[in-house]
Amino acid sequence: MRPTSIVLFERLFLLSLAIALVNGFLQYDALVAQVGNDPALAQLGWGSGAILVVMAISLLIPLLLWYFIARRASNIAKWILVVMTLLGLLFVNLDPGQLGSLAGIASLAVTILQLVAIVLLFRADARAWLSDDADDAEAP
Repeated sequence: MRPTSIVLFERLFLLSLAIALVNGFLQYDALVAQVGNDPALAQLGWGSGAILVVMAISLLIPLLLWYFIARRASNIAKWILVVMTLLGLLFVNLDPGQLGSLAGIASLAVTILQLVAIVLLFRADARAWLSDDADDAEAP
């Protein structure tokens, strides 16, 4: 049986990915326009297909990490997620003008949900479950 912290991590993390996916599709036209207006990206031939590929990869990597953390008790995946999240915090847009928009609010919600989910991975029950002695932590 998985500990409560892992179950909560899973729910919050998957909710954050769902919000990010919906936000990405809501912002799709703006992203296509932004790529079309950038001469460097236009020279590369990047179009709407490239945006969809980036969105898919941006969803696939966190889903793989979620699976290995929540279902396979991988401590390595936990630390990869922690590092990726910390690096992602460097790119959080805290511009007050942007935060008032739906995209800004959704982006902030995703960030907060992911941070809370990751904090749950450091609770005692999650640490025990993710340790090398996970079999002992699952014993009744």
